[in-house]
Amino acid sequence: MKIVAIIEARMTSSRLPGKVLKEIIGKPAIELLIERLRSVKEIHEIMVATTVNTTDDVIEALCRRLYVVCFRGSENDVLGRVLQAAQSIEANIIVEITGDCPLADPDIIRRGINMYLKGNYDYVGNGCFVRTFPDGMDVQIFSVKLLEGVNILAQETVDREHVTHYIYTHPECYKIGHYEADGELHWPELAITLDTPEDLVLISKIFEELYPRNSLFTAYDIVRFLRQRPDLLGINTDQQRLKNFLTNTPRSLGAKK
Repeated sequence: MKIVAIIEARMTSSRLPGKVLKEIIGKPAIELLIERLRSVKEIHEIMVATTVNTTDDVIEALCRRLYVVCFRGSENDVLGRVLQAAQSIEANIIVEITGDCPLADPDIIRRGINMYLKGNYDYVGNGCFVRTFPDGMDVQIFSVKLLEGVNILAQETVDREHVTHYIYTHPECYKIGHYEADGELHWPELAITLDTPEDLVLISKIFEELYPRNSLFTAYDIVRFLRQRPDLLGINTDQQRLKNFLTNTPRSLGAKK
């Protein structure tokens, strides 16, 4: 049973072009994400699924430097890109992560994988219905076989741009597992994903404070740090994010990766 983490990444983000390669503590953001994913022992391989656009040549070059498999496919058909990436290395289970989540917590990812493996689910996620974790801690787990079926059924543009949209909008067809944050981690309005220049400032400050003590600092460490530094919370607050939170818009319905 080959479990593969697939990171969706491209350089042509509208709000922060080249965001996945923005430097944080001297490293590209996606390199920090890969570093964190490598600590998840349940994951057998990590790969990046980017586009065939020449602008994404730099992502492929970074993958070569980091000894990470890079697959290149359609920019708009993200579902097809992720499926083809998984098939190219004969994966059985996909752990889907977006490249703008450099703070992804290995423990939260591990929790999702174990829930999927033990619960006989078709799909497991932590942000598909109601957000409870901070934005930037999202993970989705599902099988390649399931995605092959979805690939046939999902023909609407929105279903092709967002890999799992068809799955969680047809819950009657699938056994879906959803896990939620509790205690200190229940902070859904906190945005720690890399979408804007302001996000880069906040995420950089988090890494600068926590990385030197423990390179694999957890979501708990982040939350406790920010509770102690409320002055940082206004850095990346905007009205669209507030609207998304109030309407429980899941992250996976955002811009394509």
